[in-house]
Amino acid sequence: MNQHLPREVVDQIAREKQHFAAAPDAFFQAWKRGVQLAGPQWFGDGTPEGLRLARDKWALCPDVPRISKAIGVLSGGERMFLAAMVSFYNERKGGALLKRCGFHGLADFGGLDLQRRKVLADLVLNYGGW
Repeated sequence: MNQHLPREVVDQIAREKQHFAAAPDAFFQAWKRGVQLAGPQWFGDGTPEGLRLARDKWALCPDVPRISKAIGVLSGGERMFLAAMVSFYNERKGGALLKRCGFHGLADFGGLDLQRRKVLADLVLNYGGW
C-alpha cells in the first residue's frame, strides 16, 4: 500500500476491506434471522420452506403490500421491527411504514428485545445496498 500512509491507516483500510468482503453473506445471515423473528409469512413466498431454501436476499424480499395492509393490527414491537426490515429493502416505503409506526429516531428501537436489536445492528453493519 502507500508508503506515505501511517501504519494505523493502512491497518484500518485492511480491516475495512476484510469486513466489507464478508458483508454480503453476513447481511444475508442477519436478514434470515430477522425473517425468522418477524415471521416468514411476510417475506419471499411466505413459507417456512421458502426461508429454509433461500440462497440469497432476493428470495426473501418483504411482501410490502401485505405488510402495509397488516401493520396497523400488529403489536408495536412487531410493527417497528417489520418496518425497519422493509427499510433495508426499500428506504422510501420502509420510511413511510416507520412513520406510520410513530418512529422518530434510532432510540425508538430501544423498545425492541435484544434479538431484534442485534438483527438490526448486524443489518446496519453489513448493509451494502439491496
